[in-house]
Amino acid sequence: MTKQASAFNNEITCRLPRSRASVPRARAMLHAVLSTWGVTQDVLESAELVLSELVTNALRVRVPSDRQVGVRIARSLADGLLRLEVSDAGSGRPKVQAPQDDETGGRGLLLVESLAHRWGVDERASGIGKTVWVELKAPDIVAEPVGREVAAVMVRPGQRVRAWGAWHAVRTVRTESCAAGGPAIVLGLDEGPALRVHAAEPLTVRDDGVPSPQESGESTPG
Repeated sequence: MTKQASAFNNEITCRLPRSRASVPRARAMLHAVLSTWGVTQDVLESAELVLSELVTNALRVRVPSDRQVGVRIARSLADGLLRLEVSDAGSGRPKVQAPQDDETGGRGLLLVESLAHRWGVDERASGIGKTVWVELKAPDIVAEPVGREVAAVMVRPGQRVRAWGAWHAVRTVRTESCAAGGPAIVLGLDEGPALRVHAAEPLTVRDDGVPSPQESGESTPG
């Protein structure tokens, strides 16, 4: 079962180390991405189960320790589909098992198959390893919000800024000296660490009614 991904737009990709911690990291990235794509809670929960299973399976494959696991999250607005891909450098192809009632394992791909609209396995373009992909129906998936590019020094509290594959509300803005020369802008965001960039670096922002720290009762450090 092979389907080309050319119809998909607005994609997020990353590479994860071969560590157990990569499963929750993949889920966290998925949550951050889907929170901006307008999917329903049912789709979010299904996607989380599927991605967890695919990454877990990829980590079990025997490959050299320096080989990472590739993750791609993409959407097709025209078809109302969410696509999850996980790549590894291992040989062989995963197969759906039929475990006995008293067996505790072997049901992961059964779960994936039950949740998927379509799924399959492709050879990687490099010729090493494979990519397991799953498509989920997501009829409520939305287009990327429109943003504009401005220099970091122009960003203000109350806007949203595009960082790490998702939109974040800007809570605070302060200026620091930059080791490379010139000022640096430090943005305090609603989630995750602060974003520190050179004042002239372009950032994508949008205005959508996010309350400023003053309006929300938060204080802005000097």
